Amino acid sequence: MKKLDVKTIALNAVIAAVYAALTIGLAPISYGQVQMRISEVMIFLAFYNKKYIPGLVLGCFIANVPSSLGAYDMVFGTFATLLAVVAMNKVSNRYLGGILGGLINGIIVGIELTLAFHTPFLLNAVYVFVGEVVVLEIGAFLFGLLEKNEPVLKIIKA
Repeated sequence: MKKLDVKTIALNAVIAAVYAALTIGLAPISYGQVQMRISEVMIFLAFYNKKYIPGLVLGCFIANVPSSLGAYDMVFGTFATLLAVVAMNKVSNRYLGGILGGLINGIIVGIELTLAFHTPFLLNAVYVFVGEVVVLEIGAFLFGLLEKNEPVLKIIKA
């Protein structure tokens, strides 16, 4: 097992803080039945290196603490992000990773919203899926641009 170093722990703390700050700062579009979490673009970090997964999951958990859905969001939303970042790390195509992230979040957060609001699962799942896929496909494109910058790519993959 690889030993965790201070740099990796600090980097994950920064990732968690940025994810949470973006989500909370953009709260009107980050929570609810129709949502577009801009912070979700960050899950592409897991596409390049699995060492970013703890920071992304922790950031999601922290971001879900002030959610109006409280414990529902802390459990379901964080679990969805965990599955999405693990899936993102396992695929070889960013755009496919975006679709998978959308599906995972659509299903899991769709279930959460159905339990919380007693609204139709399919409607909830589709709303979340569409919002997530829009954000993630834009993120896939942006990370594709970042890949063309060798110094940036080296930092991301480090």
